[in-house]
Amino acid sequence: MSDTALLVIDVQNIYAMPDSPLCVPGIQASLSRINQLIEAFGAAGKPVIYVRHVHRADGRDAGRMFDFGGTAEPVSFVEDTPEADYVDGLKQLPAALHITKHRYSCFEGTALEPILRSLNVSRVAICGYMTNFCCETTARAAHDKDYFVDFIADATGAPDLGAEYRQEAIIQAVTATLGAGFARIFTTQDYLEAMR
Repeated sequence: MSDTALLVIDVQNIYAMPDSPLCVPGIQASLSRINQLIEAFGAAGKPVIYVRHVHRADGRDAGRMFDFGGTAEPVSFVEDTPEADYVDGLKQLPAALHITKHRYSCFEGTALEPILRSLNVSRVAICGYMTNFCCETTARAAHDKDYFVDFIADATGAPDLGAEYRQEAIIQAVTATLGAGFARIFTTQDYLEAMR
């Protein structure tokens, strides 16, 4: 795994605020696993890249993000607001890189790919939020760009999609699909053991 970079995707307050429609159930558990991965990559001298989703308050950089069905919704992840800041308790390594994005994929409209190429990275490990949006989209995009992908399932999270479709089912569905043709699927514990 010497050629692997950890992508820490959208570990932002909007997912931790109890009154947020995007609040992730039990976020402290997944955050703890994300921090374990960050610490392991840091100790091994491997690249850690933090990615945050942000938008201008006027939505000029949002494209179809908030009107994908044709009806405009309020812009979220607004830059310089508490909801867009990193979650309290997220371990931040001093030497790590930070990028921002405006779409689900961490590759779209960012410098991620040139950064990975400059670091001679051929594999990305994915953790963060949301499992079924930015994490999954980035995994698929990385695969299409010929990176190997490791998806650390229990170090991702997502808000429930109604009473019938809970976080656990979302993670299960996403990993079943990704594991069939896009990525290797791991638990945090298994991944950390594989790094040793």
